[in-house]
Amino acid sequence: MAQNFEVVERVGVSSVSISDAIKSAVFGAGKERSVAWFEVIQQRGRITENGDLEYQVTVKIGRKLG
Repeated sequence: MAQNFEVVERVGVSSVSISDAIKSAVFGAGKERSVAWFEVIQQRGRITENGDLEYQVTVKIGRKLG
């Protein structure tokens, strides 16, 4: 039997860690629909005006259709 998936991209942001940013993106997507898999495609960070670090990740989320 054939299976179909949709793939969406989400950006997760955290002031704690890259791992926390990934969890933010994946768990946020899971609230909308069940997540089958994820792939981190980009990691980056920035320094805020206050000098704090902010971690950002772009994640591809795979969701089973039907």
